[in-house]
Amino acid sequence: MAELERQRDIFTVSRLNMEVRSALEGSFPLLWISGEISNLAMPRSGHIYFSLKDSQAQVRAALFRNKRNYLRFAPENGMQVIVRARVTLYEPRGDYQLIIEQMEMAGEGALRQQVEQLRQKLDAEGLFDAAAKQEIPPFPASVGVMTSASGAALHDVISVMQRRSPMTRLIIYPVTVQGAEAAAEMTRMVQLIGKRNECNLLIVTRGGGSFEDLMPFNDEQLVRSIGQLPMPVISAVGHEVDTSLCDYVADQRAATPSAAAELACPDQRALLQQLQRLQQRHSTALSRTLMQLSQTVDYINRRIAVHHPGRKLQQIESSLHQQQRRLELLARSQLQGTNSRLAGLRQRLLLQAPGRRLVEAREQLERQQTLLHKGINRQLALLRQRFVSAATPLHLLSPLATLDRGYAIAFDTERLAVRDAATLSEGDWLNLKFASGEAECRVEKVKTRKN
Repeated sequence: MAELERQRDIFTVSRLNMEVRSALEGSFPLLWISGEISNLAMPRSGHIYFSLKDSQAQVRAALFRNKRNYLRFAPENGMQVIVRARVTLYEPRGDYQLIIEQMEMAGEGALRQQVEQLRQKLDAEGLFDAAAKQEIPPFPASVGVMTSASGAALHDVISVMQRRSPMTRLIIYPVTVQGAEAAAEMTRMVQLIGKRNECNLLIVTRGGGSFEDLMPFNDEQLVRSIGQLPMPVISAVGHEVDTSLCDYVADQRAATPSAAAELACPDQRALLQQLQRLQQRHSTALSRTLMQLSQTVDYINRRIAVHHPGRKLQQIESSLHQQQRRLELLARSQLQGTNSRLAGLRQRLLLQAPGRRLVEAREQLERQQTLLHKGINRQLALLRQRFVSAATPLHLLSPLATLDRGYAIAFDTERLAVRDAATLSEGDWLNLKFASGEAECRVEKVKTRKN
């Protein structure tokens, strides 16, 4: 018997798991796998654990913290995803699992391919050519903003423009920036903006979001409509790492809504300071010119005094005095004219402050915000009431409510609920699920109800 055991190649459990892991990792390259997320767990370690399943099977999966930082969405149970993963085995428990390197929502890869194909098509048509782009006006009298009326992007643009250039007229074009109807609504608004032609510059913007959230800004009709606008366009869609087709067709791209507002309008304080510096430089130059002319006259007078020519000297002296007076008058006239023009420019700049118009616009904005908040609160209250009404009977029927009353549910090793004691045998292992926690137990004796 001992000799027979020495002839056998007997594996330990550890060796078996190590060999199986090596075989799995050596047999499968990185795979693309689609499935549904279930049993999602996100512990404080930062790793993500879940099961990837389809209608017939499931497999454990792990996405570690260093890869989680690259996710562009928040995983949820029931979400359809595509993962790029390697197949392995967790040796301590003998669990076959996937180690995920990359994960995206199902359909996102196809969407990205469609967007890239559309980008190449429009680029080939010349829609993105640099030669076709318009210059951003340095001092626009009016700036349009097409964005969501309730988004943070609009607040950022208004805040920057009020600080930098309160005299600039701001025209808000509210649109839906996300969802199935967003692209068509924005296209109609862009066409209306082009027809009205009431602003010198247009900002197209929204805050960050997932790739699917930003898809309306990759719509072909919207991109073509922006390319046909008579005024230049600044695009600030999503975060700095996001790039939409609207960014390509726009005359300039900004990383954030605030950056777009800074590109759109000059800083009035800086302009006033620049005007003051120019005025000072011009005054200094004129004073220097007058001093040089005075020195020249003094030099000529000294020359005449040395070569006293009598009568001709008087004529020359008289002529020089006349020329001196004319030069002084001319210099003073130029200085006064320059000062007058600079003062007029400063006065015009100050008079163009929006004053009452800015106050009225702010009051109108506050009224609109109040109405919007009331409407949102009413809608939230209605939805909350519907939710409570729908949730109450569901909670009464929930197995979890039964567990709360002191009952437990027994599951067999296949994770199926045990409905009849007759299906059990002595020695079977059961998993008991309570309202709080679970317990494993073994069947010692089976009693069935006799009819």
